Amino acid sequence: MSPNPPLGVVFHWLGGLSSASFYVPYKRVRYWSWEIFWLTGGVFSWVVAPWLFAILRTRDLAGVLGAAPGHALFWSWFWGVAWGFGGLTFGLTMRYLGLSLGMAAVLGLTTVTGTLGPPIFNGTLAAIAATPSGRITLAGILVTLLGMVLVAMAGRSKERELGAGQQAQQGVAEFSLRKGLAIAMFSGVMSGCFAWGLAAGQPIEQLTLAAGTDPLAQGLPVLCVVLAGGFTTNFIWCLLLILRNRSAGQFIRRCCATTLGRRWAVPCGTSSSSSTPWARARWGTTSSPPGPCTWPASSCSRPSGASPCANGPAPAAARAR
Repeated sequence: MSPNPPLGVVFHWLGGLSSASFYVPYKRVRYWSWEIFWLTGGVFSWVVAPWLFAILRTRDLAGVLGAAPGHALFWSWFWGVAWGFGGLTFGLTMRYLGLSLGMAAVLGLTTVTGTLGPPIFNGTLAAIAATPSGRITLAGILVTLLGMVLVAMAGRSKERELGAGQQAQQGVAEFSLRKGLAIAMFSGVMSGCFAWGLAAGQPIEQLTLAAGTDPLAQGLPVLCVVLAGGFTTNFIWCLLLILRNRSAGQFIRRCCATTLGRRWAVPCGTSSSSSTPWARARWGTTSSPPGPCTWPASSCSRPSGASPCANGPAPAAARAR
């Protein structure tokens, strides 16, 4: 396959655009807690998409992964786990710095660590710096570092000019430059481990090429392993939050119930758990019932024999819970 730099630039542009904008739709989520929508998006991003494209675009995916060296599989997965920590803390960066400032800080650090990390680890940085393309790449790294300094200066200026009330109006109610930059540094460095995982998976790429895979798609089997590591980190953390916040019920739509004689109602698509402030129940009395809605519903339908919340008791199964 002959080199095609313009096509490579287009793919990099598409990847950068997707990476920089994936968090935007999450800002419109209203009735799901963070761990629910983050895990749901992760299942499609880290499990469904890579395996689907790898199955469609590569040859003998199962055979290639089965024949891959154990060290290549482990280190690709391991660096994926480290990358997962970067993804987890990325959301906190948006919380304390906002979308524009947080993106610039995290992606800048990710670019630096992801580009320089594997050559430093493999001892090839000096050889790369001796080539014209390598020197251009290093110059780009310096420009990125300069941009990060300017971003930090802009953040400091914003922190001084905006009071707490104005920060809330700007959409960053908890703006904190010091805390945000500290988290951004951790997130950026750990996110750069993705490149380390890809570098560790080179033996897997050689195997898939030998199986007849198009060179353009040779990285897809490695992506399956690296993203599996990232999914491991995020799944464990989200599961802990789901258990702590009792938010698993948000995966389904809940409607109305009456518990122990108290009549109460919860809007469809919300949770009655007191730990979710965006889902407020409308109580018929001043005291709260001891549990959340107890049967799933679609479009506020209810089990046979159950009466609406305002007019009668819940089914026996619901009362028993």
